Amino acid sequence: MTEARPRPQPFAPQADPAALEDLRARLRATRWPDAPEDTGWSFGTDLAYLRELVAYWADGFDWPAQEAALARLPRFRVPLGGLGIHFVHARAVAPAGPVLPLVLSHGWPDSFWRYTKVIPLLTDPGAHGADPADAFDVVVPDMPGYGYSDRPAGPPLDAIAVAGLWARLMGVLGYPRFGAAGGDIGSSVSRYLGLDHPDRVVAVHRMDAGLPVFFGDRADLAPEERAWLEGTATAWGRTEGAYAAMHRTKPQTAAFGLTDSPAGLAAWIVEKLRAWSDCGGDVERRFTKDEILTNLTLYWLTGTIGSSMRMYRANAAIPAAQHARRVEVPSGFSLFPGDIVRPPRAWLARTANVVRVTEPARGGHFAPFEEPELYAEELRAFFRPYRTAAQG
Repeated sequence: MTEARPRPQPFAPQADPAALEDLRARLRATRWPDAPEDTGWSFGTDLAYLRELVAYWADGFDWPAQEAALARLPRFRVPLGGLGIHFVHARAVAPAGPVLPLVLSHGWPDSFWRYTKVIPLLTDPGAHGADPADAFDVVVPDMPGYGYSDRPAGPPLDAIAVAGLWARLMGVLGYPRFGAAGGDIGSSVSRYLGLDHPDRVVAVHRMDAGLPVFFGDRADLAPEERAWLEGTATAWGRTEGAYAAMHRTKPQTAAFGLTDSPAGLAAWIVEKLRAWSDCGGDVERRFTKDEILTNLTLYWLTGTIGSSMRMYRANAAIPAAQHARRVEVPSGFSLFPGDIVRPPRAWLARTANVVRVTEPARGGHFAPFEEPELYAEELRAFFRPYRTAAQG
């Protein structure tokens, strides 16, 4: 007997007013730490800025208005692999040629929120000064344990397993062939979509190649690869990688405080929004308070900070042989100037069948949110040659 295809159901959550009042009460009762004078952000999250943000979260931020704005996106949930998966499915508007289905994978510390600004630019390019022939059907899922997708009750899923879920999701939506794109953990998910489903994925676009994992003989590397592995990437891990070490090793320990304290949650996340964006040290050059707090409130209301961190532990256990695989599906990279780690082209060519590498003038780790127009154009240009391939 053939198993029935899962049926997506429309999804538009509304927060319980009691949960919002509990959030406000916790924010107002924050027990603040001290901080050395004149350290700013150098020791971590700046105390003065966080006080300002938390005060606005408690008494100025309008979550129902933000929730209503998110509800205007076509959002659904569907059971896959024993989990309820939340996703946006926005179809192309007035396309002028073949429509390419595109699955966008987010990273940490975010969710489908990462792509909310760019979705209309991709589905309706003609309305935003671009060629209507470049329209996409866009699918943006929340990874298991993030946002409105279910949290795995057992071991967390790694990027390989999530890629398998996304391949199933695209099949449920009627897309036998499609493109894949992502950044951060979503870059790894997109990589495994290309590796494990090359018959279905026409091309892969990534904002980065992730932090390097190399188990071979470093003598075989090009000089620029060795310099990058031994210099930039290692230095970044020493100065910025403490959060990742916690996520990989003892995520449950951090989860207690971050799940109980909204101020603690804000400190953990806003420091990354600042450090990883192209903001010149001023986080609100890239994210308004309302935008920051929308991301934070999604984490708070869904209680997913702990489950999101556990995915790092799962990914750290991926076998070395998986890291050594090369993506043969046509691959493109957009290396934004404010991103975390920008690998040399020799490393990209070692890990993927690279057909395009660009270095946009602006944007950081959250480029789809920071620079949606630039990011949309990067995707349009990269996927343009592969539109007809998706129709086969």
